Amino acid sequence: MRTEDHNIQEPAGTTTNVRVVAPGMGAPEALALHPAPVPRAGRGRVVVEVEAAGISYAEVQMLERLHPFPPKFPFVPGYDLVGRVTEVGKGVTGIRPGDRVAAMPRKGSWTRFAEVPAKSLTAVPGGIDPAEAVSLVTNGVTAWQMLHRLARVRSGQSVLVHGASGGVGTLLTALAVRNGIRVIGTASPGKHERVRALGAHPLDYRSPDLPHRVRELAPDGVAAVFDHIGGSGLDQGWAMLAPGGVLVSFDSSVSGHAPGQWFRPHVPAMRRALVWNLKRRLGLTGGRRMSMYYVKPDAAFRSDLDAMYRLVLSGDLRPPIAERYALAEAGAAMRRLMNGGVVGKLVLIP
Repeated sequence: MRTEDHNIQEPAGTTTNVRVVAPGMGAPEALALHPAPVPRAGRGRVVVEVEAAGISYAEVQMLERLHPFPPKFPFVPGYDLVGRVTEVGKGVTGIRPGDRVAAMPRKGSWTRFAEVPAKSLTAVPGGIDPAEAVSLVTNGVTAWQMLHRLARVRSGQSVLVHGASGGVGTLLTALAVRNGIRVIGTASPGKHERVRALGAHPLDYRSPDLPHRVRELAPDGVAAVFDHIGGSGLDQGWAMLAPGGVLVSFDSSVSGHAPGQWFRPHVPAMRRALVWNLKRRLGLTGGRRMSMYYVKPDAAFRSDLDAMYRLVLSGDLRPPIAERYALAEAGAAMRRLMNGGVVGKLVLIP
């Protein structure tokens, strides 16, 4: 892990801007850093000087036009950000220059100055590291809402977290363990010690007898399975559920799909959800159900993000940061994510 932040040093009070641009479909090495004018705040919007921006598989999917909501090229990637307000547009109340905020605009965060809707902002306490703060914006809220709002898992129950070493998985595991929930976490063998350090029991996701191994640890099944891969693996997840349990699909692997087939990776999950939930209505599933989750920047999002910031301030939660990169290193950071081996969150520091 790098120990430095790779900040791009600028004179105090600078008004220059740079942003990462994705010119078209292709490898992440095609991403380029370009100078740009500092945006002005439109009505109902603010300009934020970015302190940290997250890196996720959403950007990988967007480059290959395999994301469910693919932006048009060229565009500035970046799902989420944390920074300080520098300008407030007309019609904005309750926000002032200097306020520290978080936002999830879904694109446009990989820049030094970003213009975002004021209504989407969440206040960020001053005592939180920027990288840790941004790691909670998309990944943290996803983990929190799947665990507490959707699955509603209780203390003493068991859950299976696929990808327990990833950006969402590490936070989901940490939140579950903190609430007295037993976590079985899948990861490659090289990451098992890190998963164990989070308080989970690690299993190899490639194990052909994974359902049997899970049943050894949870003979009656698990209260929830959190799956970020999709496809036929959902059948295994469904089979591992306890009566009344829930299978949560929060992403689908795009591996093997041709660029531009943005809808096809999600079809298997949608079909299974339709069939299983219909059977549930007919009383044929023992109360088991399947839900598909997608994070939305609504009032619940802001409330849940604020709750996690309080946990960080109290010392009850420490988001794991894998590495920090400068904006100019965005392509290398994405390549690192695609190559695997990352435990925690990758972050850009403008």
